[in-house]
Amino acid sequence: MATARQTHAPGSKLGLLSVFVSTLFQLSGVFMLSPLILLMLKKAEVSTTVAGLFAASTWLGIFIMTPFASIVTQKMGRRATMWLSSVMPLIAALGYFTTSNLGVWLALILIAGLADGLRWVLAEAFIAEFAPPGQTGRYIGAFATMIGLTFVIGPTLLAWIGPDSNDAPWVVITLLTTGLACTALIPLLPPDHDTDTARVGLNGLWHAVVSHPVIMLAGFVGGFFELGLASILPLYGLTLGLGASAAALLVSVSGAGSTLVALPAGVLADQFASPALGRRTLMTAFTALILLATSASLFVAHHSWLVWPMVCIWGAAGGALYTLAMIDIGAREKGLSLVNSTAVLVLTYTLGGLVASGLSGALIEHTLTVGFPALSLTVAAIGLAALLHTKRSADR
Repeated sequence: MATARQTHAPGSKLGLLSVFVSTLFQLSGVFMLSPLILLMLKKAEVSTTVAGLFAASTWLGIFIMTPFASIVTQKMGRRATMWLSSVMPLIAALGYFTTSNLGVWLALILIAGLADGLRWVLAEAFIAEFAPPGQTGRYIGAFATMIGLTFVIGPTLLAWIGPDSNDAPWVVITLLTTGLACTALIPLLPPDHDTDTARVGLNGLWHAVVSHPVIMLAGFVGGFFELGLASILPLYGLTLGLGASAAALLVSVSGAGSTLVALPAGVLADQFASPALGRRTLMTAFTALILLATSASLFVAHHSWLVWPMVCIWGAAGGALYTLAMIDIGAREKGLSLVNSTAVLVLTYTLGGLVASGLSGALIEHTLTVGFPALSLTVAAIGLAALLHTKRSADR
């Protein structure tokens, strides 16, 4: 069984810097490119339905790649796989700007999604591997905060430069190229200690779920409330009677909550005398906070001001759950086992988001005051019950 690391991995400081900086530039480019593509599709007079399918293809690529991230890493090595995850989005971007064939675009979006899945899993695992002993929470929290900022940086750059400007594609290419160059600074790592013994692929996924079921459930709950509900918040706001601008602003409120809480949650997780018990305590507290906030959904139809603190808590507590779950995995695993467990967490987080976005839209439209609150409260209650049960078992 893997144990917590006691010493720095080789090249830890350079490794942390290169992963942080390369991910900052790459994701800023990705989140500048995503709305630009949608605007380019709109200019090409593509229907909203087709444009939505293009946008969903990114998440499909992530979902397809995540279960196999550990296999690719086992075959290529972590450093080479990170290079691959940086090259593929750059190739995709070049393809967008040099062809107008929608079939090619769809294939490129899927390829970029596959790369995003690799980058997501490996970057999280690298941060956990390189973090100094006793500071895993601090660094994973800081990384999560930086990821949140890229959601702001990319679209802001596009708005500043102008989506119709000839400079916009060049800025995207520059950001992605800089991210690729910074990836080259990741130090050469020794072979993983468990290269020949770690369970990878679907077998490894099942092993990770069985080993840490409650942690994976926490990831699902986090994905449901942070990722999934955020995607339908504009619809939720409009259904509550908010104006279009206010409804769109709900997404920013959720994102702000997630960005602001990730680092404090990580720092706090490092302060407990028993870190494992401390992480469970914090996860239990954040899930209880989600349940409490979600109870407002029973009354929000008649008191619309409640939606603002509720949505902020959904983003903050949901993001904190994912961050704490990643900290827990980073403290327990290393090598390929760390990559594999991270892949499962990303998968369950994404699955939570897909369940929320897939079911909540219809429930909001047809049963705003009963069905939607019932689904949200059920997910939060199941998560809280599971965490309370494991915490009591650990206390004995």
